[in-house]
Amino acid sequence: MKNVIRVAGAYVGIIIGAGFASGQEIVQYFASFGLWGIMGTLVTTIFFPIFGYQFIKLGQRLQVPSHKKTIYYLCGKYLGPVLDIALTLFLFGFGVVMIAGSGSLFEQQFAISPVVGYVLMIVLVALTMFLNTANVTSVIGYITPYMVALTLIVVVYSLLISDFNFNELDIIARDQISAGPHWLVSSVNYVALCYAISMAMMIVIGATEEDKKSARLGGIVGGIIVGLMVVILNLALYANIDQLQGTDMPTLALATEISPILGTFMAIGFLGMIFNTAVAMFYSFTARFVQTGTPKFKGVVVVVLLLAFPLGFVGFVDLVNTLFPLIGYVGFVLVIALFISMFRPMKQTSPVDKQM
Repeated sequence: MKNVIRVAGAYVGIIIGAGFASGQEIVQYFASFGLWGIMGTLVTTIFFPIFGYQFIKLGQRLQVPSHKKTIYYLCGKYLGPVLDIALTLFLFGFGVVMIAGSGSLFEQQFAISPVVGYVLMIVLVALTMFLNTANVTSVIGYITPYMVALTLIVVVYSLLISDFNFNELDIIARDQISAGPHWLVSSVNYVALCYAISMAMMIVIGATEEDKKSARLGGIVGGIIVGLMVVILNLALYANIDQLQGTDMPTLALATEISPILGTFMAIGFLGMIFNTAVAMFYSFTARFVQTGTPKFKGVVVVVLLLAFPLGFVGFVDLVNTLFPLIGYVGFVLVIALFISMFRPMKQTSPVDKQM
């Protein structure tokens, strides 16, 4: 059971990063479509457990140190290289969003220059990535329950105090910036986004976890938790959308309104979740090019993070609105490939093996 919880926590932690936990991602993908956005969250919850199980299963069977061989296996030797390059770049881009999120957190909650957040996050990520994969998995998994508990407290309280004036809420919600042109397009894009950002790290976890049965169950449990959190967080944000306009981190704003102390604890939790996702993204990105656990890996980690630092100045909200949907559209191709692979026998080797 301990391994199930740890793997599930890692899955949840990878997805529930700065965008999700802050509420910005959920507002753009779901709450901005009003009541239809609620339907969108229900659509997405079906797929998370399925993907979690398949990620772990592929990782166990292929035994790969990065996502490269998995993409070639799913997409073949022609489409594989294109998606490999795209996903690799997006891993880096998503990590940059996490850096930007740390800056927004410090600015919104503590009125401190966002540069402080950028520097702190880069240092923490660098130190953690010098550890091995098993330790990275543990760090990601054990921080997650703290954030889940705080988010649930804020969500439940926010739902209780809302007057649910749906006519007014719908008008305000539809004025928010959206991630897609239609609620269904946005929902499908969100599924593909989560697939694209979590696949690489989950494949690595599947390859390194010794208890195969617990690891697969952990993928399912983690997917169920993510799905439920998408539903309830969207309900809370939609129910209080009139109070959240113009905030980078709506959930943090709700927590601070309940109590400044709770807001501080929530900010600490956000920092942990931003850290979770940043580690997963930059670790997977670097592992694509350099063997992990080597001195060269550590050197490349430093270079990658130094390149990410100035890009964080683009801004958290703008990066979420621009980069996330783009990742989702590319990830949709991977979703189709994964769906097809579920109905064909798994090969012992991937197409890329023949090219190496």
